[in-house]
Amino acid sequence: MSAPPATALPWAAADPYDAALRAGRGPLYLRRTDGWLLPLEVERWCARADPVDRDVLDRCEGTVLDVGCGPGRLVAELAARGRAALGIDVSEAAVEHTARLGGQALRRSVFEQLPGEGRWDTVLLMDGNIGIGGDPDALLERVAGLLRPGGLLIAETAPTDVDERVRVHITDAHSTSGAPFPWARLGTRALLRYARGRWERDAQWTAGGRRFAALRNRSAISSAEPAKRAAVISSQRVRNTSGGRPVADR
Repeated sequence: MSAPPATALPWAAADPYDAALRAGRGPLYLRRTDGWLLPLEVERWCARADPVDRDVLDRCEGTVLDVGCGPGRLVAELAARGRAALGIDVSEAAVEHTARLGGQALRRSVFEQLPGEGRWDTVLLMDGNIGIGGDPDALLERVAGLLRPGGLLIAETAPTDVDERVRVHITDAHSTSGAPFPWARLGTRALLRYARGRWERDAQWTAGGRRFAALRNRSAISSAEPAKRAAVISSQRVRNTSGGRPVADR
């Protein structure tokens, strides 16, 4: 996979984001260049999985990769259930928080090399993470390459019918950090339009004022990389480099 066109890597340097995760509270926003603010639900993200989250996790199949796992409530809940799960996030604070909750996570972008590519049973894009990179086509293509054939993507979509590509900053009540980065907001209808051809719609539902869609991967993978779940699970062993950044054994 080539380098992402413009991933959410600037998020990793967004000090207000890391500070909010470490404090466990906001206020925190995505701010568009025109000044419009999208509130981020830091307190919910830093809490344990709620009933809506747990319903999503009940729908997951096999091994689970949580893309943009944030402070790790979903990975931790899956771990508590004895499920093989891994979170990835570009934020150091997010990875640290996930580990404190008992989940496994790597500090990595979805567009970087990841363990178990082509062998995951389920990929999660929760909390608006369908917007990562600001290019839904590129993100869906990347996720298809992470899943086994027939694997499941569960995405949380915007609560309204929107299809928006924007540049945003992370900001709190006092400061804005870093350069603007690309982001996307998609409602369910827009997601299903982008999914045509490569994906089959498996389900869509609303719960607790939040909207979700489940898509089934149609993609084939090379016969040189058979689907071995044991390899996915073993690849999740985490070691620390001298700098303390968690990386996966390869």
